[in-house]
Amino acid sequence: MAVPADGSIRRFSLAIDAMGGDHAPDCILDGLELAAERHPQAQFLLVGDEAKLRDALARRPRAAKLCVIRHAPDAIPGDMKPTVALRQGRKSSMRLAIDAVANGEAAGVVSAGNTGALLALAKIVIKTMPEIGRPALAAITPSARGDVVMLDLGANVQCDARNLIEFAIMGDAFARAVLGLPSPTIGLLNVGSEELKGDDRVRQAAEVLRDGHAQLNFHGFIEGHDIAAGTVDVVVTDGFTGNVALKTGEGALKLMRDLLRQVFTSTIPARVGYLLARPALERLREWMDPRRYNGAILLGLNGVVVKSHGGTDATGFAHAVDVAMDMVTHGFTQSIREGLSRLATHAAAPLAVPPIAAQQD
Repeated sequence: MAVPADGSIRRFSLAIDAMGGDHAPDCILDGLELAAERHPQAQFLLVGDEAKLRDALARRPRAAKLCVIRHAPDAIPGDMKPTVALRQGRKSSMRLAIDAVANGEAAGVVSAGNTGALLALAKIVIKTMPEIGRPALAAITPSARGDVVMLDLGANVQCDARNLIEFAIMGDAFARAVLGLPSPTIGLLNVGSEELKGDDRVRQAAEVLRDGHAQLNFHGFIEGHDIAAGTVDVVVTDGFTGNVALKTGEGALKLMRDLLRQVFTSTIPARVGYLLARPALERLREWMDPRRYNGAILLGLNGVVVKSHGGTDATGFAHAVDVAMDMVTHGFTQSIREGLSRLATHAAAPLAVPPIAAQQD
């Protein structure tokens, strides 16, 4: 633990798992070099193999000014099961970075390592906020009207009405902190936009959100096509549906890129057309760049946890750091507590919904 001369605990903006991911630690350090330009006041606790990190960090002067290295003798491999990581990963870079958040040294953690291990360790070590029933996995996706927040994306396959309401509050706080929206619109993903559509869980959650006590800008029910249309700023759903919707959207974007490539390389006139359309296509490529949306976020814990894609490059990792810094800077965790407090004061009765098993036909 870093202890200044006055005996107080040094507070880091973020703890960084320097050994997680397909291209660690070079990709991680290159990403921090980029992030250092945008966050010159940040302080990063860089956790990993000290011998490797010290020499590599010396070649990244901007990042070196913001980083303090903490040695971790081990790293969690990408194929390690979460249960094994919990037992055997106590001296790993991921675990020590998470420990720094749990003991109050750092406000958040960013890792490109093993997803299952990160989620399991974060939930066990950092722990879920007392007010939250289940943490949720969230991400930012593109739409016709700008960026959209989606949650849950797979952390909870089954959810009850209380979970969906909590997801809405967390999504609202996230959109305010990261997207900078003063009053983000919230939509519940459903099989139709009519009030009578959907199962009991969705309708009960909508009833509580609609009464206004949570002070959210609740739009109502939305359908799948509303995600890409940008009908709302925050899309709330259970983890099973959210994961399917996200992967379907990613597949559609990849298909569109592949078809455009085929069209513009099929004939000589098509290649000429590509040259004429190239400036517009470059803007489209930048808008669709998956690195802009790198970083899945585990919401509802006693600290910020951001999961970078393991195969990302420096630009993608820098974006994950940006997301984490936005959450830390704008008091994301406190915003969730305030939203839940308002709801508990005015809507305690409606939140006492039956468990999920009792709601199924």
